Amino acid sequence: MANIFYLAAGRRKTAVARVRTLDGNGKVVINDKSVDKYFNGLERFKKIALKPMSVWTGVKNYNFYINVSGGGISGQAGAVSHSLARAILKLDESSKSMLKKEGLLTRDARMVERKKPGRPKARKRFQFSKR
Repeated sequence: MANIFYLAAGRRKTAVARVRTLDGNGKVVINDKSVDKYFNGLERFKKIALKPMSVWTGVKNYNFYINVSGGGISGQAGAVSHSLARAILKLDESSKSMLKKEGLLTRDARMVERKKPGRPKARKRFQFSKR
């Protein structure tokens, strides 16, 4: 069987995940670690990251090697999810409707609001003193 090789990228907040897809047995490796080890057994983030794999049935035929950087653990989990969904779309065009229905192909554009000058944070104000 020919070695099928696909690349896809996903983003969330300031995190970027790049996935390489190869023929295999359904193994997922993030930054040279297993998914359990990478997310330190935190089920919430593991579930977010691997959601596209629960939607698609052909997962057992491919290995996914993911390189993720930037942001925190929550953003990285979202970036991994987005990149996996895009990779699955490249592997199987017929899965688009399922992935779209679950909202996995949409890039979550929410970012941290920037700090404004003259304020302690983005929206917080210093205490007002009347006199």
